[in-house]
Amino acid sequence: MMTDQIILSNARLVMEREIVTGSLVIRDGLIAEIDTGAQVPAGAIDCGGDLVSPGLIELHTDNLERHLSPRPGVDWPHEAAILAHDGELAACGITTVFDALRVGSIKSPTGMGYKPYARALASEIHALRAGGHLRISHHLHLRAEMCSQTLSDELDGFGPEDRVGLVSLMDHTPGQRQFVDVGKFRQYIQGKYGLEDKVFDAYVAELKELQATFGPRHEAAAVAAAARFGAALASHDDTNAAHVAQSAAHGVAIAEFPTTKEAAQACRAAGIAVMMGAPNIVRGGSHSGNVAAADLARDGLLDVLSSDYVPAALLTAAVQLAQMTGDLPKALATVTSAPARAVGLEDRGRIVPGLRADLVRLRMVGKTARPVSVWSLGQRVA
Repeated sequence: MMTDQIILSNARLVMEREIVTGSLVIRDGLIAEIDTGAQVPAGAIDCGGDLVSPGLIELHTDNLERHLSPRPGVDWPHEAAILAHDGELAACGITTVFDALRVGSIKSPTGMGYKPYARALASEIHALRAGGHLRISHHLHLRAEMCSQTLSDELDGFGPEDRVGLVSLMDHTPGQRQFVDVGKFRQYIQGKYGLEDKVFDAYVAELKELQATFGPRHEAAAVAAAARFGAALASHDDTNAAHVAQSAAHGVAIAEFPTTKEAAQACRAAGIAVMMGAPNIVRGGSHSGNVAAADLARDGLLDVLSSDYVPAALLTAAVQLAQMTGDLPKALATVTSAPARAVGLEDRGRIVPGLRADLVRLRMVGKTARPVSVWSLGQRVA
């Protein structure tokens, strides 16, 4: 159900290139009219000078998996997990999310294997959406694991009807990309799972063998699947110009988390949008020792932010970018219009008549922006 008409007045509207004091009319879920000035007509919501921005768009988040498995070995009831994830994102000002689901599984003698889950979980998300139980707009992001045994078969379980909007090419083979330094991979895996050295070494050998056996065919299968779904294609952890050249040859639209400035520069030259993690901005650097997102932003090499593993980081990082550059519209574009364009969603991400009324009212608390109200298709959801 959507309210026939809502008027938000006396707001600082965050447009693509400027902030304008004015009001907007929401009608039948869409932005219908925009006026300038601080007047508050009868029946309007007085925003009191608060910012009103397009709703945030999240392309890569592990947050749903955190709700599904809040502790190692815990499988939380899926409907409850999906609803909690949906509500958390809405409260953070996110009105469109691409739920990242891993495709590609491993049967491992080291005990580090994992089973397929994406197809069943996608069906559960779709059922909740069809029932009108989700507050925000959900799409799928399939994280295609090259180092796996089942990727092609799992991709075959999805079709154009599944709202797959993004497919990313994930190659986590130790010794390259994010984990060029195998010591960093050791620190991460042994710290997370407490593996003994012998088991860790066997796991590394296993991943390298999987990449050698399946990598090229899985990469081709993922590229073909993205075309079949009508989805945007993303690379992951590009490290050098050769990686980017390979991505460009595949038709990649987005580079997720390039690990070096060299790779980001090559992406810019190839017309590939650069996505970096919002926690990288908030923390002041990469937790893996890779290039700092703020440095790429200063060099004009950052296009899109993703919350990755902290939903609230998306807005926090955009505001920090604005404080760094003095350009709030451009900073907020990294979490609104830029991600929308990167995946071909032309009906949202900007405050323009005729587009979806996905909006967030923001109030500054010191240097932090607090979502006061959030609307998705004109319906208040937080």
